[in-house]
Amino acid sequence: MARNANVYATKDLHELERELRAKDMARVARLYGKRGFWARLRLLLVLIGPGVLTMIADNDAGGVITYAQTGATYGIGFFIPSLIIAGFIAYVVQEMTVRLGAVTRRGHAEMIWGRYGAFWGWFSLIDLVVANVLTLVTEFIGIKIGMGVFGVPGWISESIALAIDVFALLVLRYYTWERIALWIAAGNLIFIPLMFMAKPHWSAVADAFVNWNVPGGFTASFLFIVLANFGTTIAPWMLFFQQSSVVDKGLTERDIRHGQLDTALGTLAMIVVACAIMVLTGTVMHSSHGMNLDITGILNLLGAKIGPVGERLFALGLVEAGLIAAIALTASTSWAMGEAFHWPKSINMPARLAWKFYVPGIASAVIAAAIVLIPHAPLGFLNMIVQVIASIFMPAALMFLMLLLNDREVMGDHVNRTWQNVSGFAIIGLLVVLNGLYGLTVIFPNLF
Repeated sequence: MARNANVYATKDLHELERELRAKDMARVARLYGKRGFWARLRLLLVLIGPGVLTMIADNDAGGVITYAQTGATYGIGFFIPSLIIAGFIAYVVQEMTVRLGAVTRRGHAEMIWGRYGAFWGWFSLIDLVVANVLTLVTEFIGIKIGMGVFGVPGWISESIALAIDVFALLVLRYYTWERIALWIAAGNLIFIPLMFMAKPHWSAVADAFVNWNVPGGFTASFLFIVLANFGTTIAPWMLFFQQSSVVDKGLTERDIRHGQLDTALGTLAMIVVACAIMVLTGTVMHSSHGMNLDITGILNLLGAKIGPVGERLFALGLVEAGLIAAIALTASTSWAMGEAFHWPKSINMPARLAWKFYVPGIASAVIAAAIVLIPHAPLGFLNMIVQVIASIFMPAALMFLMLLLNDREVMGDHVNRTWQNVSGFAIIGLLVVLNGLYGLTVIFPNLF
């Protein structure tokens, strides 16, 4: 161990970072050299990771709470079809980060700083860090509430979650970190059997696609919920996280197709789980309870309607969602800071040598956990407002992404195609319009 420490000390940290990453790239190169079905399957399984993690972590604790409250408030009429559209939007956006990371082998923050200068670099970095801390607050809210179902005090559940998060970031190399994170992410599927436990009327689900209408009319509260759902489906941290993950994993241009498939599989899982949560709460509690149910009320009602097993399974899903997203968000913050300031920026790096890289992510998690432990903090309001803030921050983040993807000097033959540009700018336009309408409802409450 001492010998390894001495070797590390004599190396340039960036050189060491490249050497450690090259080990994962060599594993992939060996698989490309093999033929046969099993070799191809193994190659796919090795390359899967950034897309699935990003999309499933997007079904975070805040997202679970938002989907559950949406189903309880509006049922399954409007929002089930809208989740399909949101999934397409998420795929279009995240596929761009795959190409950008694989072609440039640079993270998102590094590209913005290098291409557009310090002003826009600081703008995007502050945007990301603020959004990440706020989103981490929602993750620890979910963990606290979920563990509370099992009688675990908040300070204990927050401490355990924080310890797992810090351990994963500091101790594990990228490949192991990613594999363990994927196993944790698989727990997100727990909401699918819960949906069947609710015994939904599938004819009502099908009818949602045939008779798509705004329940209760177009109101300010409805617009707020729409923004919250968009905010939990596409968020700034996802751009930074997936691109940095692609780079740290060592993916190159020849891996783009696998990265696209990885993102598509993650998108499918995200949509299925989100729909399951909305069908669950829309079936169990919409008809008799309607508005104003917080997540604690939802959990209690699930226990009353489908039994304590259902309540506990939902609570476990909430904890898993918060934990996997916390792991992703802390890594996202560390990657962005490392890229911006040219620090070592790989989870492969030993903590003793690359402490600057690890400190920002861990600090953001500690701050968020502390906020959640403040007595009488309005946790339900914090969760919904964070999703709306994410939606407000997103157009600026998307604009940088679109500019980079249309820069032929950066992307070469992998620049956006026409349909990708049309889709990307349409998404930006949609978010700007929704944010503008919401701003009008704040200024003029009786407008709608």
